[in-house]
Amino acid sequence: MAAGSIFKELSRDGKSLARTGIVELPHGRVQTPVFMPVGTNATVKAVSKDSLAQIGFEIILANTYHLYLRPGHELIREAGGLHGFTGWKGNFLTDSGGFQVFSLAKLRKISDEGVKFQSHIDGSRHFLSPELVVDIQTAFSSDIFMQLDVCSSWGTDERDTLKALVLTSQWAARSKRRWEETRGDFQGKLFGIVQGGFYKDLRARSAQEIVALDTPGIAIGGLSVGEPFEVYAEMLAYTAALLPEDKPRYVMGIGTPEYILEAVQSGVDMFDCVFPTRTARNGLLFTAQGPISIKQARYTRDFSPADPECSCPVCRQYSRAYLRHLYKNDEILFSMLASYHNLAFLHDFIRRIRYSIEQGRFVDFKREFLVRYQARQ
Repeated sequence: MAAGSIFKELSRDGKSLARTGIVELPHGRVQTPVFMPVGTNATVKAVSKDSLAQIGFEIILANTYHLYLRPGHELIREAGGLHGFTGWKGNFLTDSGGFQVFSLAKLRKISDEGVKFQSHIDGSRHFLSPELVVDIQTAFSSDIFMQLDVCSSWGTDERDTLKALVLTSQWAARSKRRWEETRGDFQGKLFGIVQGGFYKDLRARSAQEIVALDTPGIAIGGLSVGEPFEVYAEMLAYTAALLPEDKPRYVMGIGTPEYILEAVQSGVDMFDCVFPTRTARNGLLFTAQGPISIKQARYTRDFSPADPECSCPVCRQYSRAYLRHLYKNDEILFSMLASYHNLAFLHDFIRRIRYSIEQGRFVDFKREFLVRYQARQ
């Protein structure tokens, strides 16, 4: 690991760009590739921190926008940062809130200085600048913190995509400057974000400008925002190839096996998404032969595990019939068990990906996995 670097590559597939490595962070090493569960309000919904640790997660996410509005970053600072507030002993990555502001199109106004927006909670007015977003995440004592960026959706024209890119680059520079001026004993690592929508020339420009800032890690934003899978795969591979190999690469907002496999094949190290837990609460369970919807009547008398090949506590102790019963009766326990299973499934899936890379057979693993996983689709 080079001096000042937080990433060390350990192995490479040989037939693709897939790689394993470690990211050195204030609350311990993180093995990569890594899927990071999303805990929007400093909690992964329906999953305790002890369960997350039991599964084996080394890093989870929290959301700057939501925590800024409630309970507020000063209260979290007073509690000892996110770790003191939650009791989670692993690492925290906090996003900047940029995507949440982006999704509130009717409630926000973007300028060179930052973003004015109305709270989705009570309509109160707020302003986030790149500097304030750094200050908020410093109060959180985040292990990885993201710059404020402007995300372009699928279908955005080239002119507006360019505007978003320019602002993102300017805000990245301001974020780094604020971090360097105020970090003190704060050990968190800033990640810049590459934007550029679905225009390769803009992706190349954004990557060049973000790479030049020399942040400890780099994220690829603006993907999985409604585009066809083939477009996602093409733009991901193109963008990842523009990024330095000595830094962790993070694709924001992906959490299904197909999307994760594509990212790993392109040399991406980190990914996150609310999909596994959100869909779990709505009755979708991951299995080796593809996702199943437990709400379907066919599972009423199915006394087999959710996934017969899964060794998690949920699959060892509960049947599909019982899980369906819990779901149909709106029992809170269903959300807890389903979320645990989906996260355990993904964690084991990532472990198997790492092993396949170490053995030089990732491409074969990807093909074999997808043949079975997509059989139901």
